[in-house]
Amino acid sequence: MTLPPEQTNASTWYGPYWSARANEWTVPLTGEEIAELETAAEAWDRAHSSDDIETTVIREFPLPTLHTRLLELREELIHGRGFALLRGLPVANYSEREAAIMFCGVGSHLGLARSQNAKGHLLGHVRDVGLNSNDPNVRIYQTHERQTFHTDSCDVVGLLCLATAKFGGLSLLVSSSTIFNEMRKRRPELLALLLGPIATDRRGEVPAGMLPYYLIPVFNYYEGYLTAIYQRQYIDSAQRFPDAPRLTPAHVEALNLFDELANSPELHFSMKLERGDMQFVYNHTLLHDRTGFEDWPEPARRRHLLRLWLSVPGDRPLPKIFASKFGSVTIGDRGGIVVPK
Repeated sequence: MTLPPEQTNASTWYGPYWSARANEWTVPLTGEEIAELETAAEAWDRAHSSDDIETTVIREFPLPTLHTRLLELREELIHGRGFALLRGLPVANYSEREAAIMFCGVGSHLGLARSQNAKGHLLGHVRDVGLNSNDPNVRIYQTHERQTFHTDSCDVVGLLCLATAKFGGLSLLVSSSTIFNEMRKRRPELLALLLGPIATDRRGEVPAGMLPYYLIPVFNYYEGYLTAIYQRQYIDSAQRFPDAPRLTPAHVEALNLFDELANSPELHFSMKLERGDMQFVYNHTLLHDRTGFEDWPEPARRRHLLRLWLSVPGDRPLPKIFASKFGSVTIGDRGGIVVPK
């Protein structure tokens, strides 16, 4: 197999570089921008007071000043380093609904919100709800355990931090293009295995007519773009299905090397999301992770983040095989989880 070329674009980076340059990827909100968000949220809520924010697509959300910065942020996500952090939304001043409306409003200027679960929720809640991570139908974000590096079923994932944990819960980012380059240099024969289809568990959220797992290579090179899709725990749990292609010892070695590189402090870096931070990450060139955490005993203080999955206009093309996971490969209208009601 002829391997794709070494990656040299802006999303191919080593973590310590960005760890030392937080001022370049942290975007403080100005007072004027915060006032715009509050005004737009109040107007939207008056017009949609009976709407369930978790399942409602926000389209009209005027942000005259912030809109330009959000378009620049979108360009940085899909053509630049692949991540950014908006800082300073005073969430302590708002109800959860008000904060959610503002977050969804910001997301509407970046892309189209996509369903995150079988219930059709466009707004996700990331918190420990006491579920057992060993249950093959449980999503890891519903626990307090380490998530491990992975991608989500969308172009861009956004998080708004409403409350932090007592200890831990750091956000980790790594460039999948850098992992590709390192594997290409060190073990090209193992990298070649990750360019072929691998079964990944859908964890019980199965679209109509689909298998309970999907078959997509970890690395996909299409029309000059290298795109990664990865969730090791779900790759391993897909082996519970008798008809899923078996992982060979060489596949396991390749996946272990992938994980070793992702977990290397020479490749990844961490950031702590503070209350009011909005983090946006581009799934096609980055993987994200969250360290395990200890939460507060008081329910009102426990770690809580809101999440958006976005399909982004002007994004890269994806190979047709992604339709089995993203539902479609149509730019600006793909991704999410859609299952029978």
